[in-house]
Amino acid sequence: HRKAMEEDASYSIIRHKIHELYYIATYPFTPVLNIKGTASLRYDRAVYLATDQYSLGLPDIHHLWGSLKGELTYDNTRSMGLNLYKGTRYKLFGEYYQLLTDKGNHVIVAGLDFRHYLQVHRTLIWANRLAASTSFGSNKLLYYMGGVDNWLFPSYNQNTTVDPAEKYAFQTIATNMRGFKQNIRNGTNFFLINSELRWPVFRYLFNRPIRSDFINNFQVVLFGDVGTAWNGLSPWDEDNHLFTSYIYRGPLFIKVEMQKEPLIEGFGLGARTRLFGYFLRGDLAWGVEDGRIGKPVFHFSLSLDF
Repeated sequence: HRKAMEEDASYSIIRHKIHELYYIATYPFTPVLNIKGTASLRYDRAVYLATDQYSLGLPDIHHLWGSLKGELTYDNTRSMGLNLYKGTRYKLFGEYYQLLTDKGNHVIVAGLDFRHYLQVHRTLIWANRLAASTSFGSNKLLYYMGGVDNWLFPSYNQNTTVDPAEKYAFQTIATNMRGFKQNIRNGTNFFLINSELRWPVFRYLFNRPIRSDFINNFQVVLFGDVGTAWNGLSPWDEDNHLFTSYIYRGPLFIKVEMQKEPLIEGFGLGARTRLFGYFLRGDLAWGVEDGRIGKPVFHFSLSLDF
């Protein structure tokens, strides 16, 4: 697997070239329970683009990572239609990353993802999800909470700062937290609860085959999300970086301790359907932070399930 992406640093533009090699083995205990192991090598090359004389002289940065990942997966769900299930599925996982070019740098990640789908009536489905993860070691994984998966026009919250005392090796998005931009919360830990009532309107009302794929898969969704991301042992721990703000005013450097509620919530309604082979999702959500309901945020994305 190969991927290239660009990053705007303080004074330079960095092009990252990432090459990954995987070996994956799976062993099924039963038709619904299996264990999977993944061994991989990842070579990262960071190239400073020559935008000025200074960046022209900067050398490339090379990193070679080795990793092991184990997953225990259970899935007895049955499909009731596109993005409609009944049953239970969950995954428990652990990951270990070692920087082979520097034996002092490693990352350990552990987490779970539990989902339950309740058939309320016919094809009316109540879907619930609990996800949580933590990272530790000499380096860590940074989670940005906010938005949805595969958000087509994402926006980023610049006001929530990242704890500079931590050393991060990788970063990822913790979703779905609708009603907010990405980075409404961040940290080395997160937990998240999602709940959705999925109603395929036309399939539910008409007890006969529907020829139009667009109409047949059209769904109305009511949802609610709650969760947070944080550094430290607990979201309410006084060492949580969320409670600290720094202000620079000329020669003054001011540290401000704030009172904030780590937990955030989002609620709203959405629509789903398939068009030209793509499952389209539109969500209009209101975020709740510190007991205040914010302005609505529209999320347009391409993804199934949560």
